[in-house]
Amino acid sequence: MSVKSAATSAPLFTGPFALGTFSAPGRTPSAGLVLPDGRVLDLRTTTLALLERWDEELPRLHGLASDPAGDWLSLDGLSVHAPVEPRQIFQSGANYRQHVIDLEVAHRAPDDPRTVEEARAEIAAIMDKRAAEDLPYVFIGLPTTITGPYDDVVLPSWAKKPDWELELVAVISRPAHRVTVEEALEHVAGYTIANDLTDRATVFRRDMPAIGTDWLRCKNAPGFTPLGPWIVPAGSVADPADLRVTLKLNGETMQDESTKDMIFGVARMVSYISQTARLLPGDLVLTGSPAGNGMHWGRLLRDGDVMDGSVTGLGAQRTRCVTEEAR
Repeated sequence: MSVKSAATSAPLFTGPFALGTFSAPGRTPSAGLVLPDGRVLDLRTTTLALLERWDEELPRLHGLASDPAGDWLSLDGLSVHAPVEPRQIFQSGANYRQHVIDLEVAHRAPDDPRTVEEARAEIAAIMDKRAAEDLPYVFIGLPTTITGPYDDVVLPSWAKKPDWELELVAVISRPAHRVTVEEALEHVAGYTIANDLTDRATVFRRDMPAIGTDWLRCKNAPGFTPLGPWIVPAGSVADPADLRVTLKLNGETMQDESTKDMIFGVARMVSYISQTARLLPGDLVLTGSPAGNGMHWGRLLRDGDVMDGSVTGLGAQRTRCVTEEAR
């Protein structure tokens, strides 16, 4: 799908340029340098290749963005794909204070003696303690879940409670292994947007409750992670801890929260992951979703729903839900 239906006369993002993946009709997708006014320069490589040489490529990209003589294309005539094909995806759960409180209250046992107010107060105290003393909760996703920011999202027939989760995403540049919190942001090339869909009906293994969550089943259907539309360099994002994450369902605002509500910020998240795993260029660190998911509203995704997601300064994505039967 072209970005044309989602674009406006306002700048598409913050900063002098962003990085994405685009294709002209009949052409192979390629990395492109996109300007805030919607002009695109074909870089004739992949975004992953650029991220692997980020320290060298970033000054060159700045130079290209300031050169009016380039062979610029109009964004309106291009298809917009996911900005990068990651090798690894790290997803965070329970990382927004208000979101965790809402989910815990929604999943209370029927015989829980606490009132809603008592439950919220108790969970809030636990979240405050967790932020001070505990570690992030991170799991691993599959690259095959990635789809473009304007592509249809196919809801599998087995997914009985599909839900939205709009998130800020950090995109890795330099390899990172056992980096400190203070060093962590030096390994982030930039930021983008993901809608990390979840089937709430299959989050927990009912046959083996002692094992806990089943992230393969509930989050890894093909296309369950719309990504993009582009990567905005970290230098153009003044403070990743002060961005607005907003999702609208059929025009109605469902999520609208600041990243200030994150329990663990980007630096703590990247550092924590790197203590175990080796982060590679192009890897994605999804930082969790704020309050306002479908479980909170009692309204899950269904055929024909349109989701509009945006994060301050990073652009916007629009995806339409279709069931397997309706395709």
